Amino acid sequence: MNSKIKSLEELQPICVQLKSEGKKIVQCHGVFDLLHIGHIKHFKEAKEFGDVLIVSITPDEHVNKGPNRPAFSTNLRLEAIASLQVVDFVVSNQWPFAIEIIKILKPSIYCKGPDYKNHSDDITGKINDEEQAIKSVGGKIEYTSDITFSSSNLLNNYGDINNKSQKLFLDKVIKSQNLNGLIKKIEGLKDLNVLIIGETIIDKYIFCEALGKSGKEPVLVLRDLEMEQYIGGAAAIARHLSDFCQNITLLSMLGEKKEYESYINNNLSENISTTFIYKSDSPTITKRRYVDYISKAKTLGVYSINDMHLDDQNEKKFINFIDDLIPKHDLVIVSDYGHGFISQKVASHISSQSLFTTINAQINAANIGYHTMNNYNNVNCAIINESELRHELRDRYSSVETLMGKLVDKLLVDFLIVTRGSDGATLYDSTNKVYYNCPAFARKVVDKIGSGDAMLAIISCCLKSGMNPELSLFIGSLAAAQSVEVISNSIPVSKIQLLKTVEHLLK
Repeated sequence: MNSKIKSLEELQPICVQLKSEGKKIVQCHGVFDLLHIGHIKHFKEAKEFGDVLIVSITPDEHVNKGPNRPAFSTNLRLEAIASLQVVDFVVSNQWPFAIEIIKILKPSIYCKGPDYKNHSDDITGKINDEEQAIKSVGGKIEYTSDITFSSSNLLNNYGDINNKSQKLFLDKVIKSQNLNGLIKKIEGLKDLNVLIIGETIIDKYIFCEALGKSGKEPVLVLRDLEMEQYIGGAAAIARHLSDFCQNITLLSMLGEKKEYESYINNNLSENISTTFIYKSDSPTITKRRYVDYISKAKTLGVYSINDMHLDDQNEKKFINFIDDLIPKHDLVIVSDYGHGFISQKVASHISSQSLFTTINAQINAANIGYHTMNNYNNVNCAIINESELRHELRDRYSSVETLMGKLVDKLLVDFLIVTRGSDGATLYDSTNKVYYNCPAFARKVVDKIGSGDAMLAIISCCLKSGMNPELSLFIGSLAAAQSVEVISNSIPVSKIQLLKTVEHLLK
């Protein structure tokens, strides 16, 4: 290994020694995914501010530049930078941003490129925190002034980062949309008041080690190692929106004994208010999934659930809540998991409202053969996956577009979105009779659970805000791509991460 490459533990005492010798340390920080002449000029100019140049890089797990990034691994990027004569030391950061490593290394100068001089141009806003960090250790921030190039632009145009369908789609978006204008549209979603209706689910993941087959019976035996639980269902949708909208209301259902209510409220953002129906003779819905701790493959699911309909008293209370809350909001998102919360009567009542309404009536192991979207009609938008679409229309062979047309005629919706896994998603604008196709942008698929919820949350707000359907599909697809890269709904969609992804994809 190149002797310039140091761990943070190795580099910290070296910095102490250098400063004791009167040396002025300069630190540059970034991803530096594709090393180019702009980086080299930046490093050379930065070195002129002091005596020793340290370059810290963002490790793979914290790179936020869209699908298939970084193009080069942490080790390869360290080696590339270490090969430059102007660089004295290179180190991998342990955090998403440079704040902590600045405080540890305590450089005299923290040096950024000219594109960071106007702090308002930094989508993350972290440049302000980094400036405070360097000031807190007695240093100051400086900016280089030479020409800049974009690694993202070079990789997007000349690399193999995006496949053919992604490139064609992104080229179309770039030609039709100004980046700053799109970012402003996403930022503008904050003004929406959103009501979310649906079951709250507690997802429990029990991570196990497979021991083998039972000695006496043909049964797979597992040893449980640890358990994690996450907020799922409609509450997960509220979490996905919490970074985008300032005012969110969750109208949902818990068990008669109010199990997990404190846990749910403690794990929801302050901008989410809750109204719960407590279902008689029912537990709070809990879905346990037994997962291989190495592959993360699910081996078994066990549900704690009472999927009978609400009693008359609770249903009446539910409808009263709907009538009270809908006039206070701009958008209603309904995620009907088919677990007895939303009856045909309630679904029809929701459909009769004049507010912009989006629905998702999911098919799952507990409701297959019984659940349907037919309970809803005349709503603005519906989202469904391809297998659910085929099940809904009892048609295995027709094209997706043919089936979408049939379902739109049946439900009388303005927009129908069909998610298709690795094939991306299709949106049908029934008013203008136009189909839009967006490729999948997921870099890695860890867990598909929750991706539909993320898509539903974000695309509903985009369409309600008047955003172009194709752009809405693009933004919703990026939200879904974020979701599948983590276990279940453990991490909600991040607006900053989505904006950074948009920024780098469209360079």
